[in-house]
Amino acid sequence: MKPEPGVSGPAAILAGERRALARAMSAVENETEAGKALLRQLQPHLGRARVLGITGPPGAGKSTLVSALIGACLTRGVKVGVVAVDPSSPFSGGAILGDRIRMGAHQADERVFIRSLASRGHGGGLSRTAARVIDLLDAAGYEQIIVETVGAGQSEVEVAEVADTRVVVCPPGLGDEVQALKAGILEIADILVVNKADLPQADRTERELLAMLSLRHYEDWTPQVVRTVATSGEGVPELAELIERHALTCANQRRSHGGRVRRLIAASAADWLGCRVGG
Repeated sequence: MKPEPGVSGPAAILAGERRALARAMSAVENETEAGKALLRQLQPHLGRARVLGITGPPGAGKSTLVSALIGACLTRGVKVGVVAVDPSSPFSGGAILGDRIRMGAHQADERVFIRSLASRGHGGGLSRTAARVIDLLDAAGYEQIIVETVGAGQSEVEVAEVADTRVVVCPPGLGDEVQALKAGILEIADILVVNKADLPQADRTERELLAMLSLRHYEDWTPQVVRTVATSGEGVPELAELIERHALTCANQRRSHGGRVRRLIAASAADWLGCRVGG
């Protein structure tokens, strides 16, 4: 098949060429035939990246926290890709680039690639093509991929299908919302973050989350609660350490990384060309 204008072949993606990667993401997001063909060619090169999912209610400070985590990764010499799902503009249908603005401090760093995706009305907290954009970053050699969901509610748990480590960000003062969220996004968490921990009611929110965790039995990994103030960086090193501990625990126990396995199975399934997030 003749490539569509502007879409490079797999060699450019594997070499990490940023312009080629950006064009490929546009082709994949628009579900073009060239984008689907490129993903087929890249399939043997997938599975190296670790995917970190960041989700939580609107206003929890997810984007600021992601920006702080990018800095922590760069300090360790890790190449970082970010997929940030934003609400769709009611006028253009494209992403409202709030996430990109908050992460702007890292935009010029060649070790960082940030892509905003419009949710385009897709439920679950991600976009329809998010998993395939993750595949492109994986093939391009980004070792850590951070996926930030659009402001998530109780049922928006699709990030669990693509992430190896799931972080749920909870702002202080959730109150009764903890009970509502408990049956949804809180149950997918490997790590619970009380962000904006310098605000009133942070202690109460932490106690409620710890009480919730005490009611359940966990076999391989007990979800941890950590407090952060993303705007100042307080608690971010501890969060980065917890993320690393979770990855090492899974590896030492020889467990398959659930999100990675599901994503790769979806990429190789017969109907994966439909670009569905969870296959």
